[in-house]
Amino acid sequence: MTRQMTGANMIVQALKDQGVDTVFGYPGGAVLPIYDAIFQQNDIRHILVRHEQGAVHAAEGYARSTGKPGVVLVTSGPGATNAVTGLTDALLDSIPLVVLTGQVPTFMIGTDGFQEADTVGITRPCTKHNWLVKDTDKLSGVIHEAFHVATSGRPGPVLIDIPKDVQFANGTYTPKGKVATGHYKPTVKGDIAAITELAEMIEKAERPIIYSGGGVINSGKGASQLLRELSNETNFPITSTLMGLGAYPASGDNWVGMLGMHGLYEANMAMHDCDLMINIGARFDDRITGRLDAFSPNSKKVHVDIDPSSINKVVHVDLPIIGDVGHVLEDLLKVWKSRGRKTNKGALQQWWSQINEWRAKKCLSYTPSETIIKPQYALERLEALTKGMDRYITTEVGQHQMWAAQYLGFEDPNRWMTSGGLGTMGYGLPASVGVQIAHPDALVVNVAGEASWLMNMQEMGTAIQYRAPIKQLILNNERLGMVRQWQELLHGERYSHSWSESLPDFVKLAEAFGCKGIRVSDPSELDAAIQEMLDYDGPVIMDCLVEKHENCFPMIPSGAPHNEMLMGDASTQDAIGSTGAVLV
Repeated sequence: MTRQMTGANMIVQALKDQGVDTVFGYPGGAVLPIYDAIFQQNDIRHILVRHEQGAVHAAEGYARSTGKPGVVLVTSGPGATNAVTGLTDALLDSIPLVVLTGQVPTFMIGTDGFQEADTVGITRPCTKHNWLVKDTDKLSGVIHEAFHVATSGRPGPVLIDIPKDVQFANGTYTPKGKVATGHYKPTVKGDIAAITELAEMIEKAERPIIYSGGGVINSGKGASQLLRELSNETNFPITSTLMGLGAYPASGDNWVGMLGMHGLYEANMAMHDCDLMINIGARFDDRITGRLDAFSPNSKKVHVDIDPSSINKVVHVDLPIIGDVGHVLEDLLKVWKSRGRKTNKGALQQWWSQINEWRAKKCLSYTPSETIIKPQYALERLEALTKGMDRYITTEVGQHQMWAAQYLGFEDPNRWMTSGGLGTMGYGLPASVGVQIAHPDALVVNVAGEASWLMNMQEMGTAIQYRAPIKQLILNNERLGMVRQWQELLHGERYSHSWSESLPDFVKLAEAFGCKGIRVSDPSELDAAIQEMLDYDGPVIMDCLVEKHENCFPMIPSGAPHNEMLMGDASTQDAIGSTGAVLV
């Protein structure tokens, strides 16, 4: 049954029909009719952030930890432009978002009116799709279509720009089930002939590796279970991108760790020397491949991805399979089992012996200190003190992010929220707010660097207002750590603007926000400080003073192949000379 209602009420009704329970936003003149409609209902909770970028990152945290699309509401002009960084972040990391922006009235579009911006033009490159709705009768249909586009195929952000007069006007509401979405129907079932060919390759492989990515997590928990079954049943080693952590458990027998620029030695070496690479839901990102012409040169490469545009975009593969990884894995296991569950067991045993030799190098070892906290030690202790808890981790971007990926173990999907493709400083704090709003009783820790944390520190106000007990663990080295590391290793120790010479007192800052502040600098006091942070029933900012010039290893310098890594005990000059690494 169709109903007449205002555009603003139509928006709220459409969100309800889509099962939305939370919206992250910031009001302004061009969206006041929508805010008035939100005020007059109780089914959808609105979280008032302190900045529109924070709204989008919070919605990303909500989406990634729940598997549901995040929803954002911001005003026109600067409200929309402030959301652009978050939209781009979500696009590169395949996070489903629906962002609603206000716009000046239709008759003012193009006049340079107050707080007018060409939002559709600006956001076209950083969304999966966007719409400018000028007809109230079409508004509800567009919203339902937007949710379909955001969550179907490779997930991503979409945006709907809604002029103010469209919000005031009356129109006919179209229910969710009456909207045609067949024009966008991505392929989810993989070609069975190609899947059978992959099963044959699995049977013959001597040095195989499963290379999993964020697409496994985006496909749902069922896909992660099937991935685990594939690795465990075949006894194939498995590695993962930064975005794919948790799809296979860190405690699993076949786990060889994260790969890539700061991945584990054994993971990178196995990728380089494998004869069969099964890429499941990853996109051959440059942080993974290193130098393309030297990337795993002697392997047959299989790529399973729901996004056809990702196939052969970066690396040419021998066997492409387009489809949802969950469906493809299900069919692959059926075919492989029906053929007798065969693998080359003798060669596999030798392959595991080689991998265990690489593991024996213990690439994450570091020199401990009794006088200053090493950042690696801080994360080892966080892992030990929170292991087994109902825990979600977000991060900012930099060295601390890589250390968190290396030293924290993830047993399940949707527990690790970080900015991968865009590398957005300022992501972690608002993302932790979004995760905590979605999981009010869980432990949510944001692992941060002081420089990155400051970029969106205003969102502590949001945490206080909504009683979200987020824990902010700041590894404070008073440096732009990753920038400083690259300057040391690749730019002759010329530290151009990578030191923070005027930092706030984070304990006093915490008190100013109305939350708890903790400072620790002595390794012997670290456990007690972390436990105090965990035990406090409310938001905490913990200022953990760490070694200022610690470097994050292993590291593949830009321009180097996987099998040439800088290790913690390597001579920088010798390593760079041997790789011919070039900063790009």
